Amino acid sequence: MITASAITATIIDGRQFKNGREFAASIGLVPSQHSTGGKVKLGRITKRGDSYLRYLLVQGARSAFIAARRRKPEKLTRLERWMLALNARVGYYKTLVAIANKHARIIWAVLAKGEAFDPEYGESQPA
Repeated sequence: MITASAITATIIDGRQFKNGREFAASIGLVPSQHSTGGKVKLGRITKRGDSYLRYLLVQGARSAFIAARRRKPEKLTRLERWMLALNARVGYYKTLVAIANKHARIIWAVLAKGEAFDPEYGESQPA
């Protein structure tokens, strides 16, 4: 509830951002890029952007991840399976930032399209 209030107070219209990555970048949840000659090099997340929204999204990601770890494997959603697989590959803190980034992109999609969030979206489609 606090995160939703803070985001709607800060971001009046989701269409002011071209895409979800631009919205996540405004919060500071995307890695800095140091690219040259067609070779993409991604660094750490920047401290630019809205630190309060970034804090709230990372704390929400922590809560979502802990809930996913506690759930039985047969009851996991596609997003929760992704979280657990990502944690096995990259570690806890990078997973939290990636989840916060994904949540920011979902929030942008909801704000820009003006539709209600559907957690079941894409579940019936093959992964």
